[in-house]
Amino acid sequence: MPLVNDLKTARRIVRNLFRTRMSRNQLASIELPAPPENAVVGVHFADGRVNLYQLRQWYGPLLELAKTHPVVIIARSPSATLALLEECPLPVVHLREIREVESFLASQELKLMFYVNQNMRNFPMLRFGRLWHVFINHGESDKSYMSSSQHKAYDYVMVAGDAALDRLRAALWNYDVDKRALVIGRPQADHFEGELPYTPDDRTVVLYSPTWEGDRESMRYGSIRSHGEALVASLISDARFRVIYRPHPRSGIQDSEYGAANTRIKEALRRANSLDPSANHIVDTGGDVGWQLQAADVAISDVSAMVYDRLATGKPLMITRPVSPDAEIDTSGYLGAAEWLDASDAQNVVEAVDRVQHDEDARQRLNYWVTRHFGDTSPGAATARFRGAVEQLIEEWHKHAALHEADPRVFASDDDDDEDDGASAGD
Repeated sequence: MPLVNDLKTARRIVRNLFRTRMSRNQLASIELPAPPENAVVGVHFADGRVNLYQLRQWYGPLLELAKTHPVVIIARSPSATLALLEECPLPVVHLREIREVESFLASQELKLMFYVNQNMRNFPMLRFGRLWHVFINHGESDKSYMSSSQHKAYDYVMVAGDAALDRLRAALWNYDVDKRALVIGRPQADHFEGELPYTPDDRTVVLYSPTWEGDRESMRYGSIRSHGEALVASLISDARFRVIYRPHPRSGIQDSEYGAANTRIKEALRRANSLDPSANHIVDTGGDVGWQLQAADVAISDVSAMVYDRLATGKPLMITRPVSPDAEIDTSGYLGAAEWLDASDAQNVVEAVDRVQHDEDARQRLNYWVTRHFGDTSPGAATARFRGAVEQLIEEWHKHAALHEADPRVFASDDDDDEDDGASAGD
């Protein structure tokens, strides 16, 4: 088994190197847009194309912010840069080497640098001391990732609500949560995108959005192998339901059997549509996130940020219970009161869906946790809090800049590692 795993790892490394080389060659063959001259806010994205879902959900809030404070996306990976140049509505610059980062920063008046994940290549950027480094993350959840000590690397973090503050206080030693954590709610929920790919009817719509298999035992939250095939088979066998299946884009990247189960679910949904075209079951692998969460009558998710994206809508949801005994689950918060679906009950999912839709006690519990995690979820409220937090940090930047007015802006050189096209710590 160790030899098999080593061979799989070697093949994956070779594939990544080949794709990286192809992306570099493609980038070299096109004319890149001129970089902006007046950016105030930067977003550092060091991952490859596979993890762009972490950045896409911020397009809406960042576009709104750019109306008053110009925003630029700094992409370090060739594959991500190529995709961003095609899809991103914000200015994008490709800065693969640290010397290119230095040159760009020296030409700008950037005051804030945002980070949406914990990629190891964030670390070289953090040494630039004339701007605030702000971790904005790509979701809200009770994963261990959400309270890791990596938060301490940033000047500030933006979090969703009271639950996140309590999570950080409980997990991090010698960390001033009150000073360094800014509560903004979930501004992405104000900018959900995408059109329905079907015509609504009287079917109950169930969103099943499993996460990937994880890269370590503590994060084995993925349910595709343990729950997915049985629950999808149960739902598509009942003409009252329509399934929207949205698997994590990294599903199967570590475990080929997990990937095979993902493929079988997709094939089952396509067969069901061929037998009954009016079912309109959806295999959703698109970049738009939001319409699924709003459209579904009931959502079924693994322990992941999708739980909390759905929670922000205030609509019924269930969570699959991980089968791995080593998967870390923080039951002190919402997960301690959530509606759980065990693998042994996956074939009875129809009964569970019917129950959570009509249980008034479950509705009241849900409303409590929506408020605790996100505060005011009325349209536009979170976007306003995000903008207010940015204004606060820019004001703080000007105060510190005045104190150090006589200091030159210095960017020291450093060696740059070879690109890691897609390896990000956490989820």
